[in-house]
Amino acid sequence: MLRRCLIVGFALLAASCSFAAIVARAQGTQGPITPKSGAQAQQAPQGSIRVSVALVNTPVTVHDSKGDLVLNLKKENFEVFDNGIKQAIESFDLGGEPLSAVLVFETSSRIEPLLPAVQKSGIVFTQAVIGPSGDAAVISYDDGIERLLPFTADHDKIEKTISTLKPGNSGTRLYDALSNAVNLLRNRPPERRRVIIVVGEPTDSGSEEKLGEVLRQAQLANVVIYGVGLSTTAAELRSQPQQSSQRPITPPGTFGTPPIPGTVQTPTSGSPGGSNAGSGNIDLGALAELAVRNVKSVVKDHPLEVAATATGGMYESAFRERTIEKVVDAIGGELNAQYTLSYRPTGSDAAGYHQIKVTLDQADLKVRTRPGYYLDGK
Repeated sequence: MLRRCLIVGFALLAASCSFAAIVARAQGTQGPITPKSGAQAQQAPQGSIRVSVALVNTPVTVHDSKGDLVLNLKKENFEVFDNGIKQAIESFDLGGEPLSAVLVFETSSRIEPLLPAVQKSGIVFTQAVIGPSGDAAVISYDDGIERLLPFTADHDKIEKTISTLKPGNSGTRLYDALSNAVNLLRNRPPERRRVIIVVGEPTDSGSEEKLGEVLRQAQLANVVIYGVGLSTTAAELRSQPQQSSQRPITPPGTFGTPPIPGTVQTPTSGSPGGSNAGSGNIDLGALAELAVRNVKSVVKDHPLEVAATATGGMYESAFRERTIEKVVDAIGGELNAQYTLSYRPTGSDAAGYHQIKVTLDQADLKVRTRPGYYLDGK
């Protein structure tokens, strides 16, 4: 009798353990998980998939007729349209949400004479941009990409990393650096504003990524890109004279000669040889939309300006050492005065490019925001 009880007891114990193991396995099984509000659905590393946008954050900067920032607007003053369909604004904020920033620095030998000025800018980034509630990561690029500092709120670490940037070789893999920055920001909490600030030349060479694809991912991850343009000409003026080099007679952003009669100046018509660094007469919004719609297209001119325009950010050139800090300070000022409008797209979930339009009930004010985003088909 005792032996029979022992056998039954062992059988019950084995069944209990087996059931617990089944439950544990069931609980640990990976399956489709509904993303939290504002979170982006994880994407497959290769191939086009349909992306459902849970929440669209639209940064909006408003200036008056004098060019001053307008800070007294309310939610009721704005209307947002997605592909022409009016959307309900779910949340509204003015520079209050903490931000996560990836600071991206070109360290190529091309701008080596300007590097000391860049190294001194660390405190401006921490004070004017990051602030007491933000955090930042640091990336550098030449012909390679190096993640120098993971996300941290420690201002001393951020400033030290910037102050010890070292010159590299002549490569400028800007697009690959932007792609790395977007991937870092993709995993930040959805309630944080996501910002990339690039300090480098408005040019790319050797990147594996296409700018259009990078901008698609940045738009879907609600990332805003800002550019501080460094001038190769300014760097050459601070280096040893080179007899064989021919410097442009006008700074980037301007046309040195008038157009051929009967033609319109374009990025390829303003200078001999079919290239022009200026964007004075260029429709950057159209270029940004073209790059995002056609990801295989090669963007040769104004990539930083196009990236900033496509995401609702700002691009400023720095032609002298002392202006680098001023440009960074201006970016920080805009971030503190920037409205963020959030909505969940309704009546407009088709694949393809989605145009975003933000209007105000005051016609004399100027609005700047990102032009749209792109949804892949299945």
